[in-house]
Amino acid sequence: MRPSDIDAVVEIARLSFPDHFEARACFENRLALYPRGCFVLTDGDAPAQGYLIAYPWRADGAPPLNTVIEGLPTDPAVLYLHDLALHPETRGGGLTRAVIERLAEQATEDGWPAVALVAVNDAVAFWSRHGFVEQTAPGIAAKLASYGPDARYMVRRL
Repeated sequence: MRPSDIDAVVEIARLSFPDHFEARACFENRLALYPRGCFVLTDGDAPAQGYLIAYPWRADGAPPLNTVIEGLPTDPAVLYLHDLALHPETRGGGLTRAVIERLAEQATEDGWPAVALVAVNDAVAFWSRHGFVEQTAPGIAAKLASYGPDARYMVRRL
């Protein structure tokens, strides 16, 4: 992902997650903090048709939605998959598997023991197909409050 991709990323997020708004500043923030974990799905110089954003984070936690974080934690334990979305016209072509596997390979190379995420919009079955398992930890429900009542914390061990 490059700064010039942010407009397309914001639009894809708006279309994909109408109930989970995140401002442009959030996407710019994540790209600035950990560019290695920010990918776009595109065909050459065409605008991005999808994106994935991941960064180091603490286990059993997730930053609240629509917040700019000051910095990455000094004690990260997992690679946190913050967001994955495809433009509605691009869905159904199997593109997500490739980018998820690319992230898993990169995370393994970098020494991360796991990738974690918060599943929203009833996406637990989708993430399960990609090797993620729902986890329950003390206090996790409070940490997921900004994600909505169907939010589930999931982990894929590497």
